[in-house]
Amino acid sequence: MREAYIVESVRTPGCKNKKGAFRETRPEDLLSFIMKSCAEKAGINPIEIDDCMIGCAMPEGEQGINVARIAARMAGFPNEVSGATVNRFCSSGIEAIALASLRVQAGWSEVAMGGGVESMTYVPMGGNTPRPHPEFAKVEPEAYISMGVTAENVAGSYGITRAEMDEFACNSHAKAAAAQAAGVFTEIVPTPAYYYEPQADGTFKKTSKIISADDGVRGGTTPEGIARLSSPFKFGGGVTAANSSQTTDGAAATIVASKEACDRLGLKPIAKIVAYAVAGCKSEEMGVGPKYAIPKALKIAGLTIDQIDCFELNEAFASQAIHCLKELGIWGTDAMKKVNPNGGAIALGHPLGCTGAKLTATLLAHLKRTNGKYGIVSMCIGGGMGACAIFEMV
Repeated sequence: MREAYIVESVRTPGCKNKKGAFRETRPEDLLSFIMKSCAEKAGINPIEIDDCMIGCAMPEGEQGINVARIAARMAGFPNEVSGATVNRFCSSGIEAIALASLRVQAGWSEVAMGGGVESMTYVPMGGNTPRPHPEFAKVEPEAYISMGVTAENVAGSYGITRAEMDEFACNSHAKAAAAQAAGVFTEIVPTPAYYYEPQADGTFKKTSKIISADDGVRGGTTPEGIARLSSPFKFGGGVTAANSSQTTDGAAATIVASKEACDRLGLKPIAKIVAYAVAGCKSEEMGVGPKYAIPKALKIAGLTIDQIDCFELNEAFASQAIHCLKELGIWGTDAMKKVNPNGGAIALGHPLGCTGAKLTATLLAHLKRTNGKYGIVSMCIGGGMGACAIFEMV
C-alpha cells in the first residue's frame, strides 16, 4: 500500500450543549464551515477532494440525511465531491479519518477528507427515538446500558476512588485553562455561531458571533468544590457530572493526500496514520476499551508505549481513563505528563462523533509545537469497544 499523508487538520471550538455558544447553531453549519476552512487552510481546490468521510454518532434529525454530503454542498464543494456518514459511536471521527486514509493508501482516492460532527444540543445522547429490540434487550440488556452506569461499574470493579476521579477532573480543567492562556490550541478555526432573536412582529432575526475558544473550561476547579456533587447513576456512587466528559457541540476536519497529490498540488505533509485498531470488550464495562485497543495498535505499528510522545485519551469518564492508564502502566509515572497535556474531555468536551477528529487536530498541533514524533488518539466506545490510532509526524 502507498503512503497517505495528512496535510491539514482543524476543528471548531467545542461548546457546551444547550448552554454553550453553539446552542442555536445547526450541525450542518458547523460541519460545512470547518470542511471549507480545512480546504482553504490546506490551499487545495475542493474539486481535488474525491470523497468526504464524516463521523457522526447520532446521524438523525438535523445531522441526518447523510450530513457528510449535505455539508459538502453547503461548503460550496462541487457536485463531484461525494460524502458518506460514518458511525462507530464515540470513535466515529477517528474511524472516518482512518477510512479516508485507507482510500488513499489503496489508490482509490488521491485526496480524501475525514472528519466528524455532533450537535448534542440538537440530537441528544441516544438519539431522539431510541427503540431497543425487545427480545434481545431481555437476553442482553447490557447492550443498551447507560454510559454513566458503565463508568460506575468500572469504578466499582477496579477500585477507582471518588477522590482519584475528582482530582483527575480538576487536573483536566487546570491543564486546559493553562493551555488556553498560553494560546496553544492553534488547530481551532474561529467559527460563526448563529442566534435567532425574536422581533416585535413575531419573526426572528438571525445574527452571528465568532467563537474562538472551547467554552466549558473551568479554571480553578478544586476537588473540594466538586465533592458535594452526587452521582446520578448510582446511589452513593462516585461518577458525577464534574468528573465526566461534557456533552458538547462541535466539528472537525482532516485532509489526507497521496505523495503524488502532494507533489502535484504543492501540499505539505504533516503526519500519517501508522496504525489503527479497534477492540471489543464487555458492554457493561465499555470504558475499558482503550486498554485493549492501544496495545493492539502498538503491535501493528511495531512500537512500544514508551515511544509515544503524546496520548490524547478521551476522558469519557474519569473512572475509565484512570483504569486504562493504570492497566497500561502509565498512571503514577513520568509518562502521565504525556497524557492529555492540554486537558481532556472533562474540560474540553466530548462531541461524540466529532471527538476522534477533534483529538486528531489537537494532537497534531501539539506534536508540531513540541517536536514530538509519535502520538495516539484513543477512546472507549458505547456498546463495549475501544479504538486507537497512532500518528507519526513527517
